[in-house]
Amino acid sequence: MSFDNWWLNALWSVLPTVSLGLVFWFIVRAIIRADRSERRAYARIEAEERARRLQNREDSSKDPDPVSP
Repeated sequence: MSFDNWWLNALWSVLPTVSLGLVFWFIVRAIIRADRSERRAYARIEAEERARRLQNREDSSKDPDPVSP
């Protein structure tokens, strides 16, 4: 066995492990990014709803009460 052949065999032995590691890393990265984006969108929607409710409360407190004279 020559020294060059030894390095080639070592490379071919490590290549499947490295490839699967990269695939796993990309999948986990995609999941984490999707979760972060979803949380950001949910927080934005929640903030809009809070602002809308606050605006409704302010509008109803400014309107005169129709029952009292």
